[in-house]
Amino acid sequence: METMNASVLWTHDLSFVGSADSGFTVNLSADPSAGGSNDGLRPMELLAIGLAGCTAMDVLSILKKKRQDVTGFEVKVHAERAPDHPRVFTKILIEYLVRGRQVAPEAVERAIELSETKYCSAQAMLGRVAPIQHTYQIIEEATAPVA
Repeated sequence: METMNASVLWTHDLSFVGSADSGFTVNLSADPSAGGSNDGLRPMELLAIGLAGCTAMDVLSILKKKRQDVTGFEVKVHAERAPDHPRVFTKILIEYLVRGRQVAPEAVERAIELSETKYCSAQAMLGRVAPIQHTYQIIEEATAPVA
């Protein structure tokens, strides 16, 4: 069994510095209306970023293995939240923006499917509490002229 360790260290008000086994840190805070200093990410934003990063790494690596000519890639997560506490995610839309040259839609669809069903642990976990939908857009890059 693998264990992941993470911690937050209080700095002031409702602001913290978070760290994990990788050694990297991130500032966390709350909105001033909740007693925070607005000097860091909100914890729920980190969950959404984690989801976006998890599936982005999967999809991009799969597209590269499929030899797709990807020149730019962005994943956006749009998460609706419950109006009352604990304000959990109630619906999630993951939007994949793939820029490249002759990127095959079938390759993008398959990469998204594999991330959803096999590889992305964040998606597997959050998908148990909120429905997740996926959309994608392929933006064709102009082919560089042959000299």
